[in-house]
Amino acid sequence: MKSILLSAVCGLALTGTALAQDVTLRASHQFPGGKGDVRDEMVQMIARDIEAANVGLKMQVFPGESLFKASDQWAAVTKGQVDVTAFPLDYASGRHPEFSATLMPGLVGNHERAARLNDSAFMESIKGSIDKAGAMVLADAWLAGGFVSSKNCITTPDSAKGQTLRAAGPAFEQMLVGAGASISSMPSSEIYTAMQQNVLQGASTSSGSLVSFRIYEVATCLTAPGENALWFMYEPVIMSKRSFERLSKEQQDALIAAGEKAEAYFAEEAPKLDEKLIEAYKEAGVEVIEMSKADYDAWLAVAQETAYKEFAEKVPNGQKLIDDALSVE
Repeated sequence: MKSILLSAVCGLALTGTALAQDVTLRASHQFPGGKGDVRDEMVQMIARDIEAANVGLKMQVFPGESLFKASDQWAAVTKGQVDVTAFPLDYASGRHPEFSATLMPGLVGNHERAARLNDSAFMESIKGSIDKAGAMVLADAWLAGGFVSSKNCITTPDSAKGQTLRAAGPAFEQMLVGAGASISSMPSSEIYTAMQQNVLQGASTSSGSLVSFRIYEVATCLTAPGENALWFMYEPVIMSKRSFERLSKEQQDALIAAGEKAEAYFAEEAPKLDEKLIEAYKEAGVEVIEMSKADYDAWLAVAQETAYKEFAEKVPNGQKLIDDALSVE
């Protein structure tokens, strides 16, 4: 009988049915599992908490792209092929251009402002798009990030000229091209190999990924976030609405509570990631610098003439999204 019921929901990641109490969710993400990556720990925390709630709900976590490749996770979660993912939202900007606003150079600036953005009109619009696509946010998460290079330190826009760099999304790519760099697009999980093989000379990504993927082994200089953090990315834990709606009210409540707890944990840990980043790179013998305010302003000027301008012109309500984000004190 159980096999008949399961076959009736073939193509869904959720195991179990509305008639069965016990349900096992599947969670997928690209980050290393069990090695201290805070995004993996968010998902593992949710898994532990929902099982401890004793509502017939468990979650199996598949880290390190072991279930879906990074680029495939958005389609998988919105279609219900996987139940939960920790996902850099800008990776889906090819399908939803408005998501590029969640990795817009200089739009966030610091961790305190990132926390305030979560309850803003800006994020209400972004989450509205997530909802329409068939997913929902279980836990907000913003990470600061920086630049690495095996050629020369990236400080001013001029310092990026002649380097082939990886940027996480269209907005940063447009800014870097405007500064004279070449671009090679890929998930953060592929940066190490690309720099090792000199396909890339450098990259921008989150503090968490710069450490978790051991990029310090192939870099000679790190531009850390510091007081002038140009790079901030929204990487929430999201869930398939189709999967969520198949759960009982008690199971849904347990998931929501677990997500809130994971979000609070992440908010506390995120600033520490920047400190761990600097420690890891110095320990590896990599030169560590920070952008000056003048460097930051020079990059922002390039971004406003490239990424900001194109986003406002080509994305529906693009200028309003930017204005809503900038209006958050």
